[in-house]
Amino acid sequence: MRTDLAPARAGTLTGERMPRRLAARAGALWRHPWARIALAGAIVVVLVGLYLFTDVPGSLDYALKIRGRTVLAMLVVAAAIGASTVVFQTITDNRILTPGIMGFDALYILIQTVVVFVFGSMALATADPATMWIVEMAVMTGFAMLLFRWLFGGRRRSGGAVRSIHLMLLVGIVFGVFFRSLSQWMQRMIDPAEFAVLQDAFFASFSRPDPQLLVFTLVIVALALAALGPLLHVLDVLALGEATAIGLGVRHRAVVTALFGLVAVMVAASTALVGPIMFFGLIVANLAYGLAGSFRHRHVLPLAILLGLVCLVGGQLVLERIFALQTTLSVIIEFAGGILFLFLVLRKGAR
Repeated sequence: MRTDLAPARAGTLTGERMPRRLAARAGALWRHPWARIALAGAIVVVLVGLYLFTDVPGSLDYALKIRGRTVLAMLVVAAAIGASTVVFQTITDNRILTPGIMGFDALYILIQTVVVFVFGSMALATADPATMWIVEMAVMTGFAMLLFRWLFGGRRRSGGAVRSIHLMLLVGIVFGVFFRSLSQWMQRMIDPAEFAVLQDAFFASFSRPDPQLLVFTLVIVALALAALGPLLHVLDVLALGEATAIGLGVRHRAVVTALFGLVAVMVAASTALVGPIMFFGLIVANLAYGLAGSFRHRHVLPLAILLGLVCLVGGQLVLERIFALQTTLSVIIEFAGGILFLFLVLRKGAR
């Protein structure tokens, strides 16, 4: 009897161990950052497929043309804002800050307000999109780089680059407040009908982006990401702190200057394309850090871009299919980002 029961008992034990082994292997695979990146990529593919091919009211070719342009704009914005926010947080050593704190959004609104205030709303509506895009990008990038060179140029201040970065952020906040105050003053002076036209520029819009501007922005963001690629291992070292990075042979000031230039270009290009989205980078960067399971930038950066696409495409899909475009995607992003910002501030304060 014992001889007959032994194989059965062994088979039972083997059958019990198989699910455990499979679960252990699945857990080990999930702990690998690239598995999480692959899962995020699969979710993006599903969402993009649903957005492109479902609920098509008329011609499929026409719908794919319009929706494909929207998806491409979302890809460009997700790549620019996601990557720039992760890099900016590494430079500043702060998970709460985003490039928007430098006043990019306020400067963009100020440019639109000045155009309407000086030339009228018709000038804004009939202006050449390429010219406006070039002016907006040049002004925003020039402002950021001038501010950076002013605070980092010249002799090295006591306390190192960290103090200069903190001073730069403070000055950026002050300029942001100044730009918003000046915009509000001019907005009170213009005609209410013209203000209604101007108000559309206050919120980011992904619907039907200009094809020419989309190509320009795509090329600029792609070149910036290509330049960022060889610096990923340097970003890992910068995350250890200024003193450690210098001790390991990193030319801190030169590297930070180059990285900040890339951040300024990507944020300015994406903002000039679709408009301001202040808290979007905060959402995707913190989600990427939480889900990557790694602090290496070669894992965090692609995950931040993919999560940005999930938020944008998924949010647009819900807005169009469920809420019938009763609001805009940027409003929901700002609302969720504001809640996340308060949560991060309170959690950091509690610690």
